[in-house]
Amino acid sequence: MPHHIITGFPATSNDAYPLNMITFLKHAARNYPETEVVSRTLDGSLHTSTYGEVFRRVRRLAKALTKLGVAPGDRVGALDWNTHRFMELYFAVSGIGAVLLELNPRISPAERAYVVNHSEARFVAVAASLRPLMEPLAAECPTVQGLIVLDDMGKGVGESAFPSAYDYEALIAQSDEAFDFPWVDETSACTACYTSGTTGKPKGVYNSHRAMYLHTLAIAQALHMTQNDVIMQIVPMFHAQGWGMFFCGPMLGAKLVFPGRYTMEDPSPLVNLLVDQKVTVTCGAPAIFLPMLHYIKSLPDKPDLTGVRMISGATEPPLALMKGYHELGGAQVIHAYGATETAPLVTVNHLKPSLQSLPEADRWELRKKQGLSVVGLDVTIAGPDGRELPRDGTSVGEVLIRGPWITRTYYNDPRSAESFTEDGFWRSGDAGTIDPHGYLKITDRFKDLIKSGGEWISSIDLENAIMAHPDVLEAAVIGIPHPKWEERPLALVVPKEAAKGTLTKEAVLDFIRPHFAKWQLPDDVLFVEAIPKTSVGKFAKRVAREQYADHYTQ
Repeated sequence: MPHHIITGFPATSNDAYPLNMITFLKHAARNYPETEVVSRTLDGSLHTSTYGEVFRRVRRLAKALTKLGVAPGDRVGALDWNTHRFMELYFAVSGIGAVLLELNPRISPAERAYVVNHSEARFVAVAASLRPLMEPLAAECPTVQGLIVLDDMGKGVGESAFPSAYDYEALIAQSDEAFDFPWVDETSACTACYTSGTTGKPKGVYNSHRAMYLHTLAIAQALHMTQNDVIMQIVPMFHAQGWGMFFCGPMLGAKLVFPGRYTMEDPSPLVNLLVDQKVTVTCGAPAIFLPMLHYIKSLPDKPDLTGVRMISGATEPPLALMKGYHELGGAQVIHAYGATETAPLVTVNHLKPSLQSLPEADRWELRKKQGLSVVGLDVTIAGPDGRELPRDGTSVGEVLIRGPWITRTYYNDPRSAESFTEDGFWRSGDAGTIDPHGYLKITDRFKDLIKSGGEWISSIDLENAIMAHPDVLEAAVIGIPHPKWEERPLALVVPKEAAKGTLTKEAVLDFIRPHFAKWQLPDDVLFVEAIPKTSVGKFAKRVAREQYADHYTQ
């Protein structure tokens, strides 16, 4: 909060009317009851419903949850793929004043148990196909009274190591629609997501109804979304509310598409849905957009993706990725930036009208930046002394963010003191610049900057330059100990299939040499089958640094 808030003349507005997330689904059911919600099931078939039917099921589910004893403020975990049921849980749980706790299937069992225990979840809704990730934790999670099984495998509920287990569909079928959603204080938490940090235990971010309501409005405005869009939810819904994208569907009355379970190894289901359902807006990391692009390029008949906007986050999208989709009818890869702590939207990269006349090469370079802050947020960069640095595009400082949907503290965590400033800014840990036009550019994570001989080297700039090589599929650059220079860069490169065994270290270094000083170039290039990644598709550089820590010191 600011240091001081003044009070002006009393308003006549109905400010006591709460901003509740269920309002969006009520709106869709009243005004767009026929609009489709399509969800891909575990066997690959499509489940097609409508907002009218979704709202009826959510009312039944909400009533069933209250009968189970779920009360306002209780935490209910959800462990599922991107499905219509996951959306139903979001609205039903938050609609009764409880908190939907997002559980990540990709973290370790110990971390999952920590999240469940730290949040003191009373129930966990789990897809049957993910149930093996929960059952072994029963003895470690004493607050969980039972599982609610989303039977996506057709095998029934059966026995559970937890005190009880309920069939999700049976709860809905045995309930009725005679349920009126209460008004919930808008400052109450509606969702909870724990950070997937690479160091330390996960940190709890509890988002209020007010925060998520305003965040949803901001996303729709920033991405120019309307009722005519078809939205596909690619970002996992267990991570930062899936970037909040699917909430825009009912808010706008736009068609929603849920891809269910998918893998980066086989992006064909995503591409097929994108084309068959005439998707216009989606979101994801380059780690999934790149395999999709490679798959599309392998097709004899390339789809026309005219008008498609692909919101790209987690890491900077390579130019080859943006240009590759642009060639498919002008599809746009739009760079955005955020974090779990920011709900997550902070910036979106749209080319301002005043910059449309830039040379084409400059426009492409500009699109690599994280973009302009969305309305309502304070985004600044600060030096080591905490003072704001100039917006000159060269001064590098820590990115600080403050606003109505930005976290102000972590739940029950002493690390809050070091993560937030006294005047309410979240300290992102990202190093960046802001140029005179207002565009944010992340130069690196502070922990990923490479300090060599007293000078800083950006790992992001190096790896994006390497990924521009036509024979490179992926590349990550890490700083590892060096006996003379403290740290030196090491490049990990995944060649494209056709270049395996032929791409050389010299070819990679010669390709990027014109863009870097000699001392900035990696001392070595290792060709690997895969680069470690976090659960959200970012390079897991801590893991890589540990794996190759002795490479220059052996």
